[in-house]
Amino acid sequence: MVDSRQSEDGTAIRRRRACLECQRRFTTFERLEEVPLLVVKRSGEREPYDRAKVILGLMAATKGRPVEAGQLEDLATAVEDSLRLEGAEVPSNEVGRSVLERLRDLDVVAAVRFASVYKEFDDLADFERELTELTHSNLTKATEPKRH
Repeated sequence: MVDSRQSEDGTAIRRRRACLECQRRFTTFERLEEVPLLVVKRSGEREPYDRAKVILGLMAATKGRPVEAGQLEDLATAVEDSLRLEGAEVPSNEVGRSVLERLRDLDVVAAVRFASVYKEFDDLADFERELTELTHSNLTKATEPKRH
């Protein structure tokens, strides 16, 4: 091996090598092979985790809200990272809960929109219950001492 460094996008290691016989140089890339993350649906069916579905749900919930695409990308990355820590298979309700938890911190209105679909709201009482829960969790966060 002649040289080794991280690729420009940081997702691989780029290595310059030389053939021991002819001294010809070539490049190889090493990438981390991720174990696929599976989502277990309510029916018991398993399907690969689809980050695009999370982004689409976030885009629908934040439509017309002061939230930037980069913030949605960051949120989706945080969700995926937390789910991977849970194991190779996660229940679908855990995906929704993780998204909702983070979306509440980003935009409360978008969180209520997302919750209305995720929790399958049927009537106004469901919205009122969610707003009460959001108000309570925001008040709790506001009164907690800040850690430095």
